[in-house]
Amino acid sequence: MSAVAAASRLPHLIALAQEGSSEKRRDLLRELTGHFFGSTVRTAREYELYGTVLARLAADMETAVRAELSLRFATAPDAPAILIRRLADDEASVAGAVLASSPVLTDDDLLGVVRRHGQDHLRAVSTRASVSEAVAEVIVERGDDQTLGTLLRNDGARLSRKASETAVERAKANPALHEATVYRATLPADLLNDMYFVVEARLRRQILEQNARMDPALLESALAAGRARVAADDGALPADYAECRNYVEELKAAGQLTPQMLARFLRSGGQTSFLIALAQLADIDFHTARQIVERRELDALAVVCKAADLDRALFLTNAVVLLNDDGDAMAKAHSYARMYSELTREAALRTIRFWRMRRGAAAA
Repeated sequence: MSAVAAASRLPHLIALAQEGSSEKRRDLLRELTGHFFGSTVRTAREYELYGTVLARLAADMETAVRAELSLRFATAPDAPAILIRRLADDEASVAGAVLASSPVLTDDDLLGVVRRHGQDHLRAVSTRASVSEAVAEVIVERGDDQTLGTLLRNDGARLSRKASETAVERAKANPALHEATVYRATLPADLLNDMYFVVEARLRRQILEQNARMDPALLESALAAGRARVAADDGALPADYAECRNYVEELKAAGQLTPQMLARFLRSGGQTSFLIALAQLADIDFHTARQIVERRELDALAVVCKAADLDRALFLTNAVVLLNDDGDAMAKAHSYARMYSELTREAALRTIRFWRMRRGAAAA
């Protein structure tokens, strides 16, 4: 149908909108939709009439028809705004297509939807090619973990610093969010490194690889952002902390605080002294060192030892002592020793700088 013929038929189609028969109104809705897409030239008045009549007809149709209409108009850049807004506010099976794709919806439209509706609507918005910081912030605030995962996996979604911090705190508690968080391209580097101690080995390696590739200027920027939020309250110190710290300080002053001393502390049962010495040699805080040892985080211990420039044999000795009550201690330790050999010192140094933020906060 030519544009002229389509325009001449428009008043007749609008008149038919008064028809009371549901079947005829359905046919009319489909014909008017086809008429819209077949008309390449429209006056402002015609455009307004299309939107008003289509929206009115759609409101009286069953869900399947409205869902079909939503799918048809979802990607149309010139779709009538009144119709698209009506469909976006419909039930999820109808709204999904336009929420995910329609370029007609403004940020204000989307903010209204994510504030009023449930998770299905929020997830649809989370898949859009572009999600603004304002919309993403509401989704992070109101979305459940499934919705948050959808948003995190969308590189077109822009998260503010505040929203990213909230997302990471939630992700730490839910393993289902770990991969989406670690692989998020725009996640601030200090927040990425916050995930290190809660994710599995495969994702820890990904964090180390990202640290190794990081531009030095971005690294400094990330460290500055991280220092601004790190808290120093990590729990109580052991009862023998002061005594052991004095002893370690004496060894340090005498030039006897060496990597070899670490294994001696462990073998003699001096765990607090070992932790203080490890923290001193690696320049990290006591609480981070304690977390690594108490949880037997041998891959994290590898990062610390590599950054402190300990040789592989010393790392292996410490690993075996830490695993001394494990029947498979030697095999496990050798597995981590292979990882130690593959880990570059540059990657270790970059990673440990994020852990050192806690030391700076504690001293503040």
